[in-house]
Amino acid sequence: MKACGLAVLMVLSGFAVASAEEWGGAAQAPVPGLTRAPAVTSDAAFSVVTVASGLKYPWGLRFLPDGRMIVTERVGQMRLVTADGKLSAPLAGVPKVVTQGGQAGLFDVELDPAFAQNRTLYIAYFEPRAGGGQGLSVARARLGAGPALEDVRVIFRAVPSNGPAINLGGRLLFGRDGQLFVTVGDRFTQRDMAQSLAADNGKIVRIRKDGANPADNPFVGRKEARGEIWSLGHRNPQGLAIRPSDGSLWDVEHGAKGGDEINRIAKGHNYGWPVITYGVDYSGAKIGVGTKKAGLDQPLYYWDPSIAPSGMAFYNGTLFPQWTGNLFIGALKYKDVRRLVLKGDAVVGEERLLAHLNERIRDIRQGPEGALYLLTDNEAGRILKLVPKPR
Repeated sequence: MKACGLAVLMVLSGFAVASAEEWGGAAQAPVPGLTRAPAVTSDAAFSVVTVASGLKYPWGLRFLPDGRMIVTERVGQMRLVTADGKLSAPLAGVPKVVTQGGQAGLFDVELDPAFAQNRTLYIAYFEPRAGGGQGLSVARARLGAGPALEDVRVIFRAVPSNGPAINLGGRLLFGRDGQLFVTVGDRFTQRDMAQSLAADNGKIVRIRKDGANPADNPFVGRKEARGEIWSLGHRNPQGLAIRPSDGSLWDVEHGAKGGDEINRIAKGHNYGWPVITYGVDYSGAKIGVGTKKAGLDQPLYYWDPSIAPSGMAFYNGTLFPQWTGNLFIGALKYKDVRRLVLKGDAVVGEERLLAHLNERIRDIRQGPEGALYLLTDNEAGRILKLVPKPR
């Protein structure tokens, strides 16, 4: 079965249903005018350096205070990586992760804001549930000797626990107030739940470090609403970032066939999926009522055709002053990085970087020294970094 012309691969008899946007179906050239910002060219000369290799589908990356990195691998492993690229053995103590079917696996890792003192971290993963269900969960653990995860405790389980292992979300980010944001996808065939306050599907949730609901969440105390919900109407958010200039929370999420979008996330807001979207169903059928409806937020930017966006990062380092305030997003389908130039909340320029590498980019992080670090999403995954080219 050829990927070209098929947006969805369906394996029948109860097995997985996988989106070609996520898994890299044949990419077609973008239609002029649909990626709505004019093309720009970078005036920053940079080199691409391989920091580490030998990772299996790396998904999330964080920098430890001692100079090492911690990386998740979707196959259910975590490793420590030294600055010169040496990989540790897989960490012991990682909880059981469902890795079979669709997009299941181990997803993001986030450090406690007080990690230097308490060695606590958080992981998002697809968990086998009692009674045969499965779902996105978040566990808290302490990074101990060995190295190993110790004192592992699940603090959040997205509900319901049924549905295919598709559109799972899985990105983690601490807000400036010390509360933890978690992205939860719509589970593909259950997309209508993205509009239900009784389910976590298609939501960005906000929890305390112990998994409890913060009292100032927008739906706390509302009958039949889940108190962890922060925003709703999302499809498959796989990137979260806080803009350094104003502290606002942004996400990037997969559309269906078209309609990948960037949103500025506000408390209690509804971002429309699947009532409004700039994409269509994989069959070509219309989804919802169109592109606009009163009371539903418009994206700040969208792509059609889809680029399959994943990790995202705002740049505020010193190595590339030309990029200050720019937003960087990994593109799985087109195997590149998108550099977006912003004016306020508007995207006014877009550049495709690193297409020559032919690598699916899963995560993007700014390093402590100001370099940009990338995770390549394949069985022989690498950590790359962009550094200024010597003059």
